[in-house]
Amino acid sequence: MASFRLRNNRWQARVQRNGQKDLAKSFLNKPDAEKWARSIEIEIDRGSYINTSYAQKTLFKDLIQQYLKEVTPTLRGAPEDTYRLRKMMRNPIAELNLTELTPNRIANYRDERLKEIKPNTVIRELAYISSMINHARREWGLGIINPVAQIRKPSQPKGRERVLNDAEMSRMLHELEKINPFLKPLCEFALETAMRRGELMSLLWMNINFEKSVAFLPLTKNGDSRYVPLSTKAIKTLKLLPRDIEGRVFPLNKGTVSIFFLRAARRAKVDDVHFHDLRHMALTKLSVKFTNILELASISGHKELKMLQRYVHIKAEDLVIKMG
Repeated sequence: MASFRLRNNRWQARVQRNGQKDLAKSFLNKPDAEKWARSIEIEIDRGSYINTSYAQKTLFKDLIQQYLKEVTPTLRGAPEDTYRLRKMMRNPIAELNLTELTPNRIANYRDERLKEIKPNTVIRELAYISSMINHARREWGLGIINPVAQIRKPSQPKGRERVLNDAEMSRMLHELEKINPFLKPLCEFALETAMRRGELMSLLWMNINFEKSVAFLPLTKNGDSRYVPLSTKAIKTLKLLPRDIEGRVFPLNKGTVSIFFLRAARRAKVDDVHFHDLRHMALTKLSVKFTNILELASISGHKELKMLQRYVHIKAEDLVIKMG
């Protein structure tokens, strides 16, 4: 039930209910205090009351900091997540308390960020915000509705369709070989296996089975392990490589690989190409051999076939040959 008392020339209303923390708020006059108390009691009785006290006294940047301390270190992408979340803390939105983090505010944040960065990156940032709020709702007693769930997300940009022709690929490999002896075999192996850059960088000799012609990936991007079949050319590429003392097949840094790849592209006069395009090219080629989409997904590691379709680019003229 509610109780009221005059304190320091203000009327304090206090609502007490079993199973709920006592709720108190002060008003200039008693009718307003009674009105507030009745509305709280009705919400509690209906089961629709949400306690926003934690949200009112917590800034968004404080929530991010707590998430960085307790949650981010347990995630696989911790270094990248930490960098992005610390950058978000410098945005004006981080100075709002959590009750001010309304759908309208999030929508404005989305629109401002779209002026600065690509839609994919904005979608990722919104996902970060949504994950933090959902975690706080589950674990820390945050009493607000997730505002990200109530706004329109930016449209997914069309998947890249860049496929290098033979002449471009030949020039690229020639330049890559001059930069670092591991770069050319890395790219040749990527074109044969459709493995992701991170998977290639973490590949160990101990997980290569030459007898069965498979490579074992203990932990992939989606959190699962995977066996990747190796073609004759992939096996040949591996056997020509020197063994690194650390046991890595390709002892290179992920960031360095991207930088070297772009440098080789400039020297080879190949425009609009990224290392990840090799995965597109490999899956497109493999899709001709493996017409069963589930077989192709087992090679690529895709859980969602819709995502796999974005990577595979089949030419109509190739289908004509199959139609007869």
